Amino acid sequence: MDDRSPIATSTDFDAIVVGAGFAGMFMLHRLRQQGLKARVFERGSGVGGTWFWNRYPGARCDTESMEYSYQFDDALQQEWNWPERYSAQPEILKYANHVADRYQLRDALQFNTKVLSASFDDARHCWTIVTDDGKSVTARYFIMATGTLSVANKPKFAGLDAFKGRVFYTSDWPHEGVDFTGRRVALIGTGSSGIQSTPHIAAQASRLTVFQHAEFFGAGQQPRAQ
Repeated sequence: MDDRSPIATSTDFDAIVVGAGFAGMFMLHRLRQQGLKARVFERGSGVGGTWFWNRYPGARCDTESMEYSYQFDDALQQEWNWPERYSAQPEILKYANHVADRYQLRDALQFNTKVLSASFDDARHCWTIVTDDGKSVTARYFIMATGTLSVANKPKFAGLDAFKGRVFYTSDWPHEGVDFTGRRVALIGTGSSGIQSTPHIAAQASRLTVFQHAEFFGAGQQPRAQ
């Protein structure tokens, strides 16, 4: 055997995965099917990724539930009943937890853990991953399953540090919920999150003002030329 081969390297794990959302859980399941020893680091206290953090009022998928769910196991699809065509966040999170339990993934999931650094050792052909609990582990493979929504977009508006009210982000919503009763609320953005949360916040708030950059709905689109 070639001594320079990664297969020859002795490591704590075959693979380290970052993120216990839908991608991270599926990756762990597939790695185990291949007989590999894996560990998943997740900064939250539970599975679900986007659906663990996005708990804003009205949060739900904008893709039909059956299309959004896992399709690698027909038995899983047949045993799960989606109550709505476009499921709300609590139901999607419930489904994610069901998957974690059904495939016995939890023993390889390490919650409340942030990855601080990862470096590749050319001589040993392996990764060294350091976490915020002061520990480090080595692995042959380092897999990022953090997705595109793992970090809240927090714009730096001038004067925001002087604002006396509370500031919330749909992608990092308080798990205890927010009571807007009698409050004046400004909501910025009319993408999926903005559209979904607007009627729920409006039903509570004394006044809701929605700010939209473009002249039409849809996040990430460019305004039309005049």
